[in-house]
Amino acid sequence: MNYISIEELKNAWIFRHNSLPVAEKDLTKIKPMTAARANTLWDVAISRQVDHPDFFKKGDWPVADGVWFDNGKWETLWDSDEPDLPELILSQLHWDNNTVVYYCCNRNYVIETTWQVFKRTWKNFLFMDDGALLIGKKRQETVQFNNNGYFKIGKKAK
Repeated sequence: MNYISIEELKNAWIFRHNSLPVAEKDLTKIKPMTAARANTLWDVAISRQVDHPDFFKKGDWPVADGVWFDNGKWETLWDSDEPDLPELILSQLHWDNNTVVYYCCNRNYVIETTWQVFKRTWKNFLFMDDGALLIGKKRQETVQFNNNGYFKIGKKAK
């Protein structure tokens, strides 16, 4: 089994918050990974060395020179009634709506969904903003969300 039910997610409340309701059709497409599956994805796509974004070190692509090329503020939009992701993210990630994306909080905590669902529910996801990385399946573009209210956009180093 690769996924757990959303109810088993330790922070399941983020998808049931009264002020940010998530449609049932979207909830079914938000798939938290089992720890074993999350570990595998983290090892392959993020880092074999560290468990959390706070500890990236030499050899991990997120700290390689030239990965990050732009940044912006997400918190202002998050606090507003505006439903869309920051324009800078939308203008840099040219992903199809059905692109599988992974919201990677740490080695044991990865959530899979589609780009379309993430775009609609990004505010819910950003309750977990402690350096989380958004990556797309078979995509090089990435975004890192930091708890200071800013994000970075880049391309994964190969």
